[in-house]
Amino acid sequence: MLVIVSENIPARLRGRFGVYMIELRPGVFVGDLSRRVREMLWKFIQQYSEDGNVVMVWSTNTESGYDFVTWGKNRREPIDYDGLKLITFLPQP
Repeated sequence: MLVIVSENIPARLRGRFGVYMIELRPGVFVGDLSRRVREMLWKFIQQYSEDGNVVMVWSTNTESGYDFVTWGKNRREPIDYDGLKLITFLPQP
């Protein structure tokens, strides 16, 4: 399973997600996609997200059962804590 949560991304990128996934709520996309398609979508995110931010989460064989990547400016930053990926919050400006 693959989940993408996005904020402030261009309509063309939302449209690209809509080709492969269902949009459950504004900016929340869910689908069951292959690794190849996931990596292709990530390249689109890096290329076309402009000022938006995106988190992509997918099922995998790890201790937590999932993995994720983020793109764009956000207060939430991923950190590696002894092999476990967690989120830390940056202080407000």
